[in-house]
Amino acid sequence: MRSTEVTGERAQVRFPSDGDGLPVIGGPPVADADLPLPADLRGDPPFPVDVHDLPAVDADVPGAVGRVLARVLAGRVGRARATDAVFARDIAERVARFTLDGGKRTRSCFVWWGLRACGGADAASAEAALRIGAALELVQTCALVQDDVMDGARLRRGRPALHTDIAAQYAPVAPGAGGERFGEAAAILAGDLALAWAEDLVADTVLALAPDAARRVHGVWSAMRTEMVAGQYLDVQGGATSAHRGGTPPAHRTARALRAACLKSALYSVERPLALGAALAGADGATTRALTTAGRYAGLAFQLRDDLQDVFADPRRTGKPSGGDIRSGKPTYLVALARARAEASGDRRALAVLRRSLGRADLSGAQLARVREVLVGTGARDVVEARIERLAAQALRHLSTAVLDPVAEPHLRRLLCAAAGVPAGRGGTRAEPGPGRAGPAPLTVPAPGAGR
Repeated sequence: MRSTEVTGERAQVRFPSDGDGLPVIGGPPVADADLPLPADLRGDPPFPVDVHDLPAVDADVPGAVGRVLARVLAGRVGRARATDAVFARDIAERVARFTLDGGKRTRSCFVWWGLRACGGADAASAEAALRIGAALELVQTCALVQDDVMDGARLRRGRPALHTDIAAQYAPVAPGAGGERFGEAAAILAGDLALAWAEDLVADTVLALAPDAARRVHGVWSAMRTEMVAGQYLDVQGGATSAHRGGTPPAHRTARALRAACLKSALYSVERPLALGAALAGADGATTRALTTAGRYAGLAFQLRDDLQDVFADPRRTGKPSGGDIRSGKPTYLVALARARAEASGDRRALAVLRRSLGRADLSGAQLARVREVLVGTGARDVVEARIERLAAQALRHLSTAVLDPVAEPHLRRLLCAAAGVPAGRGGTRAEPGPGRAGPAPLTVPAPGAGR
């Protein structure tokens, strides 16, 4: 085998080639465990999770999922290196590092405790749950990386967002707007790669399942992917058109905001992971419905809490600047509610602040502070807080209707409360503020197939 030279202005790159000068790409298939991660990605050497020792996994579900991810990503990164070294360094290794470093593994925990709560106790279903949980973490990587591009966010988890990091790497040879555009394009491809790896992992896992479990898991996974993309689209579509919705009825705006939150987060983050766990356990229809309904309520509370934190939380805790949703013009339920209450009370000043601030990428800290004053002054913040607690209480009530494993049920209960951001067992205790402020109709949780 000889080498083919590719000559540029700055360097010569030599690719292995066959006798006809064609580059040689890839190689024979190899097992995941045979391809170690580079030293800076490796940490502790990956080792198999003992799925026969369920109490050990119960004690540290995120750790178990992390170990599965490390083994899987070792193989994927190795295969990427066999494909192209630059691609592996710039994209594949970043996807692996992002997925392994950070995140609470919330979605994979819901898969695990959905399985365990429904009585799943055999090694095969436990392994499948951990592998599907790992796939969900890769889907989350795709969602976050591409979300940062859509939002123009420069930070994620206290570090440069992936598109910002790649643009900075290539700034000496691709400066300015062209380099930024390149970073965004590379990040979109990184998200695509993470999603492809997730699909591979689920496909491999489903092959080992019994036919009924495989059918159920495939159906839930397929629905989840479409719902997540639909929710994200409603999010960006709402941001792009929010400035031209002055004549839209307030009830319609709040309903659309809830629908986007339900599709983008409630189903993807809580309900569908629980359904995946229930499917792996072979749960009956009544049990699955109780779990997934509880998951939808808790998942919507999760998104409403995230909306509050985007505006009010300390950036040192969230790892990203405050007010990203305001600057990108996202019509969150919090903002839609504030606007509806300001219109109902005739608060022109509050409406003017919202009109001037939403969608302004250059919004200053002082201007964001005035938006916070509106969100508090209209009562929108307190209404959302109260409804989060009500949603959490409804989630727990639905959970209590199912006959679940007595050891796993308390874990699932605490996980639902943690997702909603309320103390375990609390919910529905706060009254909504009302004097002088007319609010929208009582909150309902939209069904995925409900009309618009």
